[in-house]
Amino acid sequence: MILMQQVCVLGATGSIGISTLDVIERHSDRYQTFALAAYSNAEKLFSLCQKHRPRYAVLAAEWAATDFQARLNASDLDTELLVGASALVSVAEHEEVDIVMAAIVGAAGLQPNLAAIKKGKKVLLANKESLVMSGALFMNEARKSGATLLPIDSEHNAIYQALPDNYRCGQRVGADIKRLLLTASGGPFRGFSLEQLNLVTPEQACAHPNWSMGPKISVDSASLMNKGLELIEACWLFDVQSSRVDVHIHPQSIVHSMVEYTDGSVIAQLGQPDMRTPIAYGLAWPERIDAGVSSLDLFTHNRLDFEAPDVERFPCLTLAKEAFDAGGSACTVLNAANEVAVEAFLKGNISFVSIPDIIREVLDVSDIVALNHIDDVLVADQAARRAAASALTQLS
Repeated sequence: MILMQQVCVLGATGSIGISTLDVIERHSDRYQTFALAAYSNAEKLFSLCQKHRPRYAVLAAEWAATDFQARLNASDLDTELLVGASALVSVAEHEEVDIVMAAIVGAAGLQPNLAAIKKGKKVLLANKESLVMSGALFMNEARKSGATLLPIDSEHNAIYQALPDNYRCGQRVGADIKRLLLTASGGPFRGFSLEQLNLVTPEQACAHPNWSMGPKISVDSASLMNKGLELIEACWLFDVQSSRVDVHIHPQSIVHSMVEYTDGSVIAQLGQPDMRTPIAYGLAWPERIDAGVSSLDLFTHNRLDFEAPDVERFPCLTLAKEAFDAGGSACTVLNAANEVAVEAFLKGNISFVSIPDIIREVLDVSDIVALNHIDDVLVADQAARRAAASALTQLS
């Protein structure tokens, strides 16, 4: 008999959340939606509640809750509304929750994700910032609690699938592993010159050629910061130094990542560029279930190209690697500065090429300190955001 598992979806209104609910709906005999959480998109969240009828709905932004509650009162739903950042933690660590899809974008996902880890949940990690900001602390809590941590980013999920069957996240990969090869589409500006990059618009940056993503992740993909954050995430997930993680630009997004072994073997995971594949893998692990994804036709996708990233045009990748190697709070600072810079670009306040300039300036002026507690992470994060805001003012 298959036991019904209760799923909490953090970031339910985003692309990962929607894909997760699609897979859950396909397997309603195995999974039940316990809680759906969003930041402020009350209209979309209410629509999802009507369809999936969770026990709890969470809106982190309190100002968005009034209209939602009125609509809830007028409906036949038994869903209870919870409000505020603390409510994200409450549903993530709830004793009845078996699986947490951690798909909140950015630093806002850190505390609910950490709460789920501490309670020993099965955590499907689609929020790379949790590891970027607090890698050692996060992984230590996972080891202590015995939580099952499964990466959902397509690249890390691919690496996980290409590692030995007995491998678990947080273990050091064996000496028989030579390199982890992260693939990257290269984003919409792969062939752009520096002059062209200086003129790109937020609308262009958000038009990813292969994946459907939110604006922040789309800009990160365009700048290659997304790949830099994924490099940091890979180092923590698989306990390797950055020198053992290489990035390969692969525009087709068919090979999702690879593992090179010392005997010369390279094992790759291939598939359609559809996030339902890694989501279904995470939900059902160690089993496999139908994700609703069409078969990969290699006669149609009969060309697979690879090239080295151009770190002169896209310096964010180098900044991320340098931050990981520096240790301490450097990655926390990197992430905070990037979030502030990306938001400024999306608002039209700075150019695309100014994003890495802001990040580097904030890294240069910030004190890099040891992170011994989650409060240290939050203090470093806020200090870096203030420094980034100051850098933006000077740039203006």
